[in-house]
Amino acid sequence: MSPSMKVRAEHLNRKAIVYIRQSTLAQVRFHRESTERQYALQEKAQQLGWNQEQIQVIDEDLGISGSGRSLRQGFQSLVAQVSLGQVGAIFGLEISRLARSSADLLRLLELCALFNTIVVDEDGMYDLCDFNDRLILGFKGTMSEAELHFLRARMLGGKKNKARKGELRFPLPVGFCHDTDGHTVMDPDEEVQTAVRNVFRAFETSGSAYGVVQFFSQNSLRFPKRAYGGAWAGKLIWGTLTHGRVLGILYNPVYAGAYVYGRYRDQKRVNEQGHFVHHIVRLPQEQWEVLLRDHHPGYITWEVYEHNLQVLLNNRTNLERSGPAREGAALLQGLVLCGKCGRRMSVRYTGNGGISPVYECKGRWEHGRRATCTTVPTPSIDRAIGDRLLAMIQPTQLELALQVMDKLVNKEDDADKGWTLLLERTKYEVDRAERQYQQVEPENRLVTRSLEAKWNEKLEEMARVELEYAQYRSRLSWQPTE
Repeated sequence: MSPSMKVRAEHLNRKAIVYIRQSTLAQVRFHRESTERQYALQEKAQQLGWNQEQIQVIDEDLGISGSGRSLRQGFQSLVAQVSLGQVGAIFGLEISRLARSSADLLRLLELCALFNTIVVDEDGMYDLCDFNDRLILGFKGTMSEAELHFLRARMLGGKKNKARKGELRFPLPVGFCHDTDGHTVMDPDEEVQTAVRNVFRAFETSGSAYGVVQFFSQNSLRFPKRAYGGAWAGKLIWGTLTHGRVLGILYNPVYAGAYVYGRYRDQKRVNEQGHFVHHIVRLPQEQWEVLLRDHHPGYITWEVYEHNLQVLLNNRTNLERSGPAREGAALLQGLVLCGKCGRRMSVRYTGNGGISPVYECKGRWEHGRRATCTTVPTPSIDRAIGDRLLAMIQPTQLELALQVMDKLVNKEDDADKGWTLLLERTKYEVDRAERQYQQVEPENRLVTRSLEAKWNEKLEEMARVELEYAQYRSRLSWQPTE
C-alpha cells in the first residue's frame, strides 16, 4: 500500500501529533540540528493534508531519556490522547524518539492499532492495522532498545577497564585535588587540611559522628565544601559541618589513600504507576569492583579507617550487642545486657516526674508480651559498678588524670589551629584588597570607589572573625602550666 493510500479521511479528521524528544539536556543544548529536524515534521504533516490548527507539538520530554526509567509527561499525554481516539497520526523523527523501551512502545502500538492511528517517521508511514507494518515497527523498536544496551555496555566496559588501573577520574572529596599530571594529592590549602584532620581527631576522641559535630559547633569551626559545575566550579565554600557530612567522610576510603570504584549500586523498583524508582545503596567492601590501597597519600591509614567503621557499627542502637554509653541519668545507659536472654537493656524512667530510672529488657516489647524479662533498679547496679571502677583506677589515677588533661589540651590546640589559619587567610585578603586600592590611579574614581568598598568589606569581615575568636578563647577551659 502506497503512503498516500494510508492517509485516509478518518485520519485527517483527527489531530496529528508531532512528538519531540532528546535524551539529555546536553543534547538539547548542543545537538540542535536533531531538534530542528523534529520540529520540521510539522511541514511533513501539512504536506500530507493536515491543517496547522490540527497539528499539536508535544515537546515536554526534551532532555528526558526514553529508556522507560523516567517519568515522561509528554509521552503519557500522547498515550492518553491516542486511547481517547483523538489522534489520526503520530509523527516522530525515528522510532527511538517515541521510546527505547519495548514495554512502552508495544503499549503505544497496540493502542494505535485499536484506534486506527498511523505512525510516520523519516523512513515511511505505518498503518498499525496492517500486520506487516506492525511487524516492521516492532523490529525497529527492538533494535532501538538493543542499540541503547550496546552503547551503554561499550562505554561502561571502557570505564571499568580504566578504573581497574586507577586512572578513571571522578570528583574528589574535599581535602584532595588533582595535580597537573592527573595524580591525586592533598589539597595544598593548609586550612582545608587542618579542617579534615580535625574531623578524624575529634572522632578519635569522641567516638561518634555527633561528637565531631559537637566539637566543631562548640569551637565555632567551619568546614569546606567544593562546588562542582556552574559558575562556582572548583570554588571552596565554607559552612557548618553536618552529621551527614561527617558520616560521608568517615565512610569514604579515599581519605585512607585508597582508590575505589563501585561502592554504590543503583537498585530499581516499580511504583504503583508502573515506573522505575531509583534507590542508591552502599555495598559492603567485599562487593566493591575495584579497591587499590596506597594509591595516593591519605589523612589516615587503612587500619584506622577500618577501626572507624567498626566504631560506627558499634554505635548503632538497633543491634543486639553492648553499644556506647548514651545520654541520660543512668550510669550504664546503652551498656547493660540482660542476664536471661542476652538482649540489650533499655532505660525506663519511672516515679513522679520520671526521676527514677530502671534497666529493662527489650524482649518484652519485641515479642509482644506484657511480662518483663528482666528489670533492675539503676541505683544498686550503678553504685556497684562505680565502686568497682574507682577501686580499679586508684593505683594509676594520677597518670590517668594527666592523660585526660593532655587530651583536653590537644583537643583545644586542634581547634585553635583552625582559628589561626582562618585569621591568617582573612588578614591576607585584607592586605590584598589594600594593595589593589593603593595601586589604582586616583583619577580613576569609579574603580577607586569599588576597591575601597571591597577593602572595607574585608576589614569588617576580619573584625568579625577576630571578635568570634575572642569569644571562643573566653569559653576555653583552664590551661595548665608546666
